[in-house]
Amino acid sequence: MGKNIPSQRRGKGSVAYRVPSHRSLGDATLFPLAQAGKATITDIVHSPFHSAPIAKLTFEDSKKYLVPAAEGSHVGQVLSDEPENGNVLRIENIPEGSMIFNIELSPGDGGKLVRSGGTYARLVSKEAGKAVLRLPSGQFKTIPITCRAIIGVAAGGGKQEKPWVKAGKKFHAMRVKNRLWPRVKGNVKNPVDHPFGGGKKGKVGRPITVSRNAPSGAKVGYIAARRTGRRR
Repeated sequence: MGKNIPSQRRGKGSVAYRVPSHRSLGDATLFPLAQAGKATITDIVHSPFHSAPIAKLTFEDSKKYLVPAAEGSHVGQVLSDEPENGNVLRIENIPEGSMIFNIELSPGDGGKLVRSGGTYARLVSKEAGKAVLRLPSGQFKTIPITCRAIIGVAAGGGKQEKPWVKAGKKFHAMRVKNRLWPRVKGNVKNPVDHPFGGGKKGKVGRPITVSRNAPSGAKVGYIAARRTGRRR
């Protein structure tokens, strides 16, 4: 009869593949647009859900928020309206050529782009109510200049450069986030465990392009691929 393959179990959203919420510090997004007053960084903490450290902000009215920390930020730093490292400003108030991160796609959404540790986007130009950004991938993106961002580079850079050294460290790191690890190739599994399984030559032995409407147990490989083969 077979059984559910890992992609089916992950899609179902069982406890085994769900990130435990009790480890979360909260949403690390920009504070609401209506929030006024100066903010002070009261602490910088580690969050298992984020690759960048998290800065705790406290406003004059005692309200507290969490935001990704910038490189060079420190406890006791007071955020202002000046285009300086770690401050939260609208794109229209940030000089062209600046490095920014945690960028909003629409005003007030809290930040959706460039949030990983050590990453930043470059503000290329501003005109006609739009701003052009160069993302870490090299692509250019246009957003409204009324969106907000944090000036600087997201802290936590170089985290991926540290070697795991042994499998135990990688196991515990993945276990915290309930990531699927270790990842095993489908063609080395048994036929009951994966559509690519079976055979002794290490090859799939069948087309790996499947329909968009294929059942979940067969939806592996190139799903609804527009083309296959080497580009000539």
